[in-house]
Amino acid sequence: MMALNSGSPPGAGPYYENHGFQAENLYPPLPAGVPGAYPAYPAQYYPPPVPQYIPKVLTHASSPVIHTQPKAPSGTGCTSKARKALCITFALGAVLAGGVLAAVLLWRFLDSQCSVSGIECGSSGTCVSPSLWCDGISHCPSGEDENRCVRLYGPNFILQVYSSQRKSWHPVCQDDWSENYGRAACRDMGYKHNFYLSHGVVDDSGATSFMKLNTSAGNIDLYKRLFHSDLCSSKMVVSLQCIECGVTAKMTSQSRIVGGEGAALGDWPWQVSLHVQGVHVCGGSIITPEWIITAAHCVEEPLSNPRYWTAFAGILKQSFMFYGSGKRIEKVISHPSYDAKTKSNDVALMKLQTPLTLSDRIRPVCLPNPGLMLEPTQTCWISGWGATHEKGKTSEVLNAAEVHLIEPQSCNSRYVYNNLVTPAMICAGYLQGNVDSCQGDSGGPLVTLKNNIWWLIGDTSWGSGCAKANRPGVYGNVTVFTDWIYRQMRAHG
Repeated sequence: MMALNSGSPPGAGPYYENHGFQAENLYPPLPAGVPGAYPAYPAQYYPPPVPQYIPKVLTHASSPVIHTQPKAPSGTGCTSKARKALCITFALGAVLAGGVLAAVLLWRFLDSQCSVSGIECGSSGTCVSPSLWCDGISHCPSGEDENRCVRLYGPNFILQVYSSQRKSWHPVCQDDWSENYGRAACRDMGYKHNFYLSHGVVDDSGATSFMKLNTSAGNIDLYKRLFHSDLCSSKMVVSLQCIECGVTAKMTSQSRIVGGEGAALGDWPWQVSLHVQGVHVCGGSIITPEWIITAAHCVEEPLSNPRYWTAFAGILKQSFMFYGSGKRIEKVISHPSYDAKTKSNDVALMKLQTPLTLSDRIRPVCLPNPGLMLEPTQTCWISGWGATHEKGKTSEVLNAAEVHLIEPQSCNSRYVYNNLVTPAMICAGYLQGNVDSCQGDSGGPLVTLKNNIWWLIGDTSWGSGCAKANRPGVYGNVTVFTDWIYRQMRAHG
């Protein structure tokens, strides 16, 4: 982690090295006397090769090249009258068959796709009209049309509800609000534990219309009790925290982050080490007592099986992580749009078999709410047990360092990553090199401090070597994954 510049010349490449696995002695034999401590690992397995992207080369020829074929000898092919008639018949048949096939494929495609604004019920394939989405009544067999109807907005966790009538999000007025509805909203986002904090704040989203509770509606569902109103007499909207997140034992972080130094207990309480057969493979971040975020490339086949993994939280040194002190994994859920070649959508979730006990050393980080405004060069921090120099070995202690976001246009310039960075990725580090994440840091957190709360902005994904000039770290853009994360937490809660 926080590798120092290895001395490679700027622009060396184009060789893009995954920040993940270390090939050397990754899976040592089990020590004698510990039979069955870990499930048998697939034999003859080697970590996936590091991604190598073919550089985009501008071609000089802008017009298509026309290849001429030598003429067929007379009397062959379709030149004779008899053959010409036969060829025409075959050609017409092929055109008709192609048309029928295209029509069938088009019909199937359109049939499987709901209208642009509609919702397809995943469990049945049927479509739900936008006007029925989030109306308080489940029209899908598994209730997919009633998921994602609430969200938290901005750094103040403003509760917003989706209006199927107006097809937009609206804050909830504090008038007549009760804790029971806050708990219901938290459950709708997949939070099922008891922590809950609600209070009124001044709305900063610029809303002109609010959702209000109808107190005379009787004891019915939250959504059925909400109605539109242009007035909010308290002039306050509901701020809702479903979990105490993003808080550390010591908030004076600046004094302890100096270009890749050892961390103290409680500095990064959401950081976990993910092991396979007793060896650190990737990092991760706690978002609830039961859920961890990591990188999808960490759990590519055959590592998608949760039985191979153990998570360690609240421990700084790798030598203190041994079987029995970790948490076993119940589910591994990789993002369905993850692309192993480009590393786009490089995010995955792990659900623990038993929840973590939260403490000063073990705490969740906050998921980034939509509306959380970040500076183009926002100061962030990375942490992990990755190598401290390129091609080095896993660090014994947890390290952390300060980095800065790098604007997408800079990161995608021809001198840096030449358009390999997608909107599902974030660049962070320094174009001059010197500080970076490295092998073994994959899946670990990229966090930022805003409003005295730590937010998970990214998960370590890939980069070209470690700490090279013009080769900063690239991270999964967690800000675009929050809806997906909430859906999984709700569906698999």
